[in-house]
Amino acid sequence: MSYITDERRLIQESARKFSNEIVLPIANEYDPLQKDIPLTLRNQLADMGYFGILIPEEYGGLGLGCFEYCLITEELSRAWMSVGSIIRHVGLMFLGGLTTKQKEKYLPKMATGEFLGAFAMSEPNAGSDISNISTRATKVNGGWRISGNKYWCTFADGADYIVVIARTSEPDEPNKKHRGLSAFLIKKNRDELPESVYGSPIPKIGYFGWKTWELSFDNVFVPEENLIGEEGRAFYLITQGLETARAHTAARSIGLAQAALDGAIKFAEEREQFGAPISNFQAIRFQIATMATKIEAARQLMYFVCNQIDTGQRCDKEAAMVKLYASEVSEFVTSTALQIHGGAGYTHHYPVERHWRDARLTKIFEGTSEIQQRIIADNLLGKQK
Repeated sequence: MSYITDERRLIQESARKFSNEIVLPIANEYDPLQKDIPLTLRNQLADMGYFGILIPEEYGGLGLGCFEYCLITEELSRAWMSVGSIIRHVGLMFLGGLTTKQKEKYLPKMATGEFLGAFAMSEPNAGSDISNISTRATKVNGGWRISGNKYWCTFADGADYIVVIARTSEPDEPNKKHRGLSAFLIKKNRDELPESVYGSPIPKIGYFGWKTWELSFDNVFVPEENLIGEEGRAFYLITQGLETARAHTAARSIGLAQAALDGAIKFAEEREQFGAPISNFQAIRFQIATMATKIEAARQLMYFVCNQIDTGQRCDKEAAMVKLYASEVSEFVTSTALQIHGGAGYTHHYPVERHWRDARLTKIFEGTSEIQQRIIADNLLGKQK
């Protein structure tokens, strides 16, 4: 079964052309200097409609599916994973929780890239275990006051809003700590933190193009109308978008791997040792064959998951599988590609070092490999007693 229709092929080719001609030169210049994605590039992404891929047409979006979203993400990530990531910063995970009034107010601006967001859920002591969130939102006249600390909030400064997950009530049962979490939208000025929010960038080894922040919320006021979804139901709102989020991370992983493979092939054909291109050596040829096979296996699994999502079929197990497999493949392929480059790969002269650094992150964010394995095992064996 072929999932790639003529329309999808055109979308893919357009995204590839944009990535090669527009994104890649900027990535090669900006990433080594750890500079932020320029506003001009964000505006060009908006002109392509990439912020509105999953937003319904009635709100100014493209109204496409997860399949097209991941096709475009893969191509953007081949050039710079941060650019493949920024298109998800329109609150896609929370679309289902927005009221009609909120959709009318925010979605048209999200679709054009005028209203981009950051997500503050993780905390110093709450990563994969979001039930351990301690940031509190206290009800006051006209809204809420939020206090607490957050970690791993990427794009907190450059965004136009931050979605914060905070505890609004204590669980009624000890093993139901995920209950009582609520989501709040905090509007802010671009290129600065919100009032009464303080923080500092986390010194990362990769994923450049934007900063990732540690934040402190000091009695921050949020109006009542900025509650997203039902009070105390944020956990369920988050899980609704997990399958798409995991497919998106798989697409980013595959994009990185494909870029590394392409670079390794080009280098192997040009680099001569012992009087011949190293692409003539069986060790190199077999490495490239294995890399390509793993990438295609991950890609086809991603296509299947995207199709399941777009046709409304359950695929929580398969979504965990593709996130797990694609990220593991990405680390393997980028590392092998760097090895093929030899010493040259351990420099900024070739983009493979960027792909290698970023690929390592795909095994961590959006749920670690170990979390994905737990989900898969629970589906196959039932939850541990």
